[in-house]
Amino acid sequence: MKMPPSCHILCKIFGIGEKMVVILTRIRYNIDERRDDMEKGFIQDMLDVKVLVLYIMARVMYPVDLQKIYELSYQDDRLSYFDLAQAVPQMVETGHLEQIEGERFVITEKGRETCEVTEDAIAYPVMKRAEAAVDRFNRAVRRSSYVKTNIEQRESGDFSVLMTLNDEVSDLLRLELMAPTQKQAYRLANAFTEHAEIIYRNIMDRLLSEPKEDT
Repeated sequence: MKMPPSCHILCKIFGIGEKMVVILTRIRYNIDERRDDMEKGFIQDMLDVKVLVLYIMARVMYPVDLQKIYELSYQDDRLSYFDLAQAVPQMVETGHLEQIEGERFVITEKGRETCEVTEDAIAYPVMKRAEAAVDRFNRAVRRSSYVKTNIEQRESGDFSVLMTLNDEVSDLLRLELMAPTQKQAYRLANAFTEHAEIIYRNIMDRLLSEPKEDT
């Protein structure tokens, strides 16, 4: 079987042998033998782990720690946290990932270039699940920069809950409420985090609505 250039490049990058070249070639060209394995689970070996990690890291918009990489990568029981704990440091050593402050990781330019070569080796269902997980993560982190809450206990023993919604320029809504217990304070904060846009819209609609004429 003639092996495509991308397989040779990947093997050189990750330092794998001829056996892995054959495996990757079969993945890319959907040979029946490999397709049967993929139906049972995409993750067959460490090479699959690294290819999937590169695909995910090329799409996350923020630095992530090892636990988050695992959550975004998880497909089935064939992938364990220990697989990631082994693969990620190796990818840092090879220059595909970079470790920054707080035990978090980002992809390097070398990693992006490698991902462009190898991502078509990922099974389509695996790719779509990974994309969906990354999209949810990116949206959640992006939204957390717009919606903020802070809880402080007052000298009187109750709690102040400060809640803000901004548009990256200034605060659209700044709301402070008092809660008699810490439990209620957290409920207020969590509810605002979940429904900040709806709360803002309802307040604006109510304040800007035309007054009803007396009949």
